[in-house]
Amino acid sequence: MTAKRLELLKDAIPELSGVVVLGDPSEPSYLTDTREVERAARALGVQIQSRLKASTPTELAGVLAKIPENAEHTMFLLTSTMLFAERAKLAEFALKSRLPMMCSDRAYVEVGCLLSYWPSFRDLNRRAAIYVDKILKGVRPADLPVEQPTKFELVINLNTAKALGLDLPPKLLALADEVIE
Repeated sequence: MTAKRLELLKDAIPELSGVVVLGDPSEPSYLTDTREVERAARALGVQIQSRLKASTPTELAGVLAKIPENAEHTMFLLTSTMLFAERAKLAEFALKSRLPMMCSDRAYVEVGCLLSYWPSFRDLNRRAAIYVDKILKGVRPADLPVEQPTKFELVINLNTAKALGLDLPPKLLALADEVIE
């Protein structure tokens, strides 16, 4: 997922050369996600300009204050409960700093993040209902297979792209499951 998200960010901004990665080291997926984004960056020819860490809103405010307003890169958010809770502040910061931001969930895009790519919650909920139905009909939960998500959603905030002066490629817009205008 992390590699695909970086690839989509590069598709949105073909001249992308650098990215600021922001994550919460207290998240269980932090190390795995960090390694994955580093591998993807090397493969795509994108330099990770900084690796920022924040586990609390107070730490986040301090980290964001260190990013120069004229930074010529983008921001890539790793999956984090704390960052999700601070998504409106992050989106506001990114717009003010003119940093395109790739996020993991459509809720970020709704508040101003440029792009998100994540499993479809509608599809996950539908599949969960199928599992509940099977359990209610007597199937033991231990007998049900673990399934990986199969449907993913690309959501783009066109208003944010315009505010940042980005002209997104038509091919990317055509791939989007939703474009917020």
